Amino acid sequence: MNLNLDASFLPYGTLNNIDFQSFTFSGGEPHIKIITNLSEVSQVNVTHRINSFNDMGLLLIAVDALKRSGVHNINLVIPYFPAARQDRVMVAGEALSVKVYADLINAMQLQQVTIFDPHSEVSIALLDNCNPVNNHKFIQKVVAQLGNVKLISPDGGALKKIYKVAAYLDGMEVVECSKSRDVKTGKLSGFKVYSNDLEGADCLIVDDICDAGGTFMGLAAELKNKNAGKLYLAVSHGIFSKGLESLSKYFDLIFTTDSIQTRTPQPQLVQLKLEQVLF
Repeated sequence: MNLNLDASFLPYGTLNNIDFQSFTFSGGEPHIKIITNLSEVSQVNVTHRINSFNDMGLLLIAVDALKRSGVHNINLVIPYFPAARQDRVMVAGEALSVKVYADLINAMQLQQVTIFDPHSEVSIALLDNCNPVNNHKFIQKVVAQLGNVKLISPDGGALKKIYKVAAYLDGMEVVECSKSRDVKTGKLSGFKVYSNDLEGADCLIVDDICDAGGTFMGLAAELKNKNAGKLYLAVSHGIFSKGLESLSKYFDLIFTTDSIQTRTPQPQLVQLKLEQVLF
C-alpha cells in the first residue's frame, strides 16, 4: 500500500492508497492520524516532497504512526533530497546540512530510500539503503520530443553525469562548459563554452537543479555568442525561485519533473510526472 503525504504527488498512481488526516497545531507542530486499517499490511511505500522542515516533520511522524500500526517494512520515495546542495562546508561556521537530513532519515530505519537524480554522491553515501534513480529516462523523453540537439554540460560538476546520459542515448555529442562562483557571495562569472562555433545547432542544457537560474541564463548568452540555434533547458528538480519569466527569455522550452511541486501549465514549461521516469 502507499501513503502519499502530498496529495498532488502520486508516483504509484491512485490505487491502494492509505487514508489519513493531517494538520498543523497552533504551536507549529505537524500531526497525522492513519485512518486505514493496517492490521494485515506488511509493507508500505511512503511518498513525499520535502520543501520545508515541516514537510520533514510530517514524514517523521508518519513513519512513527505506521510502525505503531504494526507496519515495519517501509519504503520511502523523496525525489528531491533536502539540502542536497549543502553537501560540503565551504566556509567556517556553516553546517553540513545534507548530513543532518540523512541522519534523520536513517534513524527511521527504512527498508529503502529512493531519491531522483541526486545532486552529488554525498547524499548516496550518507543514506542507508539508498536507491538513487538517474536522470537517463527523463532526458531520453526530452530528447525524443526535441529531436537532434547537442547536450550541454553547464559546469565541471555535471560532466560525469552528462557523459553517462550521452552513452545511454547512443553517444550523443556533449559540449562542455564552465563558470566561476564566489563561494562567499555566490556571484557567478566567467562563463565559457568549449566550442569555437556551434554552427546553428540546437542545444539542450542538462542539469539536476534550477533555483534562480543564473547559471543557465549566463551560459545561454555565451552559447548564443558561439552561434547556437534554439536553446532548451532540462532540469530534474525545478525550484525556479525567481519564477520562469527571465528564463523564458533565453530558452524556447524548459523541461522539468514534479519532484518539487506540481505547476500550473505555462507556454514554455514542460513538466513530466515522475511516475514516467522513476520506475
